[in-house]
Amino acid sequence: MPKPLFHGVCASSVTPFGADGTLRLDLLGPHLDWLIGERVDAISPLGSSGEFVALECEDRKRVLAAALERIAGRVHVVAGTHDYSTRRTIDLSLFAESHGADSLLIVPPYYMAPTPAQVMDHYRRIAERVSIPILVYHNIPLTSVDLKTDHLLKLYEEGAIGGVKMSNPEPDRICELLQATASKFHVYAGIDTVAFEGLCHGAAGWISGIPSTVPSAAKDLYLAIAVEKDLVKARRLWCKLAPLMRLQFQAYHSRGEGAHWFSTMKAALNMIGPPVGNPDPPILPLSASLRPTLAALLRDLGYQVNEVA
Repeated sequence: MPKPLFHGVCASSVTPFGADGTLRLDLLGPHLDWLIGERVDAISPLGSSGEFVALECEDRKRVLAAALERIAGRVHVVAGTHDYSTRRTIDLSLFAESHGADSLLIVPPYYMAPTPAQVMDHYRRIAERVSIPILVYHNIPLTSVDLKTDHLLKLYEEGAIGGVKMSNPEPDRICELLQATASKFHVYAGIDTVAFEGLCHGAAGWISGIPSTVPSAAKDLYLAIAVEKDLVKARRLWCKLAPLMRLQFQAYHSRGEGAHWFSTMKAALNMIGPPVGNPDPPILPLSASLRPTLAALLRDLGYQVNEVA
């Protein structure tokens, strides 16, 4: 029987690249060990942070195989097996399941903007071929697909999906889903701007930038809200985390200049953990002018910063 979906914080692991763009799988293992040491409840290789769009399918399989071997059952693994093509998504999903993934994270088919009915059929066809749960990666800005609550509930009731990573800046989208299913549906806060509200509404967990960058600090917030039910403590913790969230999503929210969320994430990970390299272009390293600000935020969260330049 497949393992149940997780509760808690999930880190989207990054894919290390060399300066020439080659995969550095030798750096992946220490990164995964560091995330586990930071008390994550799950890891998602090849989410957005894994730069799956920069990789051919065979390289995606190499990353998945290496990650699953290194994690070795220590935490739940939500394997990113997304692709525009239903055929290739099924192939990647079967590969991940055969190598021990516990569940799958799949973004809707992107760029061609298929209709909701076509997207739903995409998930049904994948579910027919695998036996582990599927999480819909709900990400309207990057897919131009918006499955509404009724679409998601229908897929859930059919058994095609087990949950959703809701990367939507509207907190009520999470709230509506949870209310419609009496919280039986596994809804995860998928963008940091709604994490506090989503967890307070009863989301099963949190998969986004902060859990992937400073997992231990994210875990403390999750425990304060979901386990300890201590709202005063949670507010205090969020006051420390919110400035990092605002820095990470500068460019995303302004739809223009500023810190790119992934440049910020990799810079932070290189400062406080094992080296993971820089993003693969076109995303560039975090600018030198923003690094002291990032370092100060990390120190304020209790991390030892090893490098700023």
